[in-house]
Amino acid sequence: MPIGIYKQERLALFIDGANLYSAARALGFDIDYKKLLSVFREKGQMIRAFYYTALFEDQEYSPIRPLVDWLDYNGYTMVTKPAKEFTDAQGRRKIKGNMDMELAIDVLEMAQHLDHVVLFSGDGDFRRLVEAIQRKGVRVTVVSTIKSSPPMIADELRRQADNFIELSAIAKDIARNFHGAGATPKNGKQVGDPEFDDFPDDSFYEEEDDEAHVEHL
Repeated sequence: MPIGIYKQERLALFIDGANLYSAARALGFDIDYKKLLSVFREKGQMIRAFYYTALFEDQEYSPIRPLVDWLDYNGYTMVTKPAKEFTDAQGRRKIKGNMDMELAIDVLEMAQHLDHVVLFSGDGDFRRLVEAIQRKGVRVTVVSTIKSSPPMIADELRRQADNFIELSAIAKDIARNFHGAGATPKNGKQVGDPEFDDFPDDSFYEEEDDEAHVEHL
């Protein structure tokens, strides 16, 4: 499908990992990050693809590590920081992993080298960021979904962006487990997929959700 990026444009992807995972999960598919990078490389002159996520560094094994390592070796610039754990007033264990500041700083620093920013997030807090780089002459596309209930994208962010890409509309191009009448996906992956064993997915977000409430605010 046309996604509003011109071939001559210098572009960069800024991916809020937890937000994109939540949007894809709401639509019932997993992201194939190799396919995602390929799709956008074909649309313009790719300068960088940033991926943002918090890490649980105190754990002996972190389920996020295989994906982080794979992305780091396969064309993505990883931006991470330690997740913070705390106990709320009700005694519940919570984990805070907000990457908004890191993403915003990188967008502002990169703006002078770009014609087009592609933001994978529906967080309304980014509206002012989008407005700021638009004033620098940079076009902004936001990728999220309004097909979930409730919609994953804030209305104010969608209104501010130059272009909105509905995630479900490009699912067949970037999903690991996109299929028609084929086998039922197992744990979000297509049974028999040749990449089943050698491509890490982002199910770590779900595993962490099972252990504690993960906050991104």
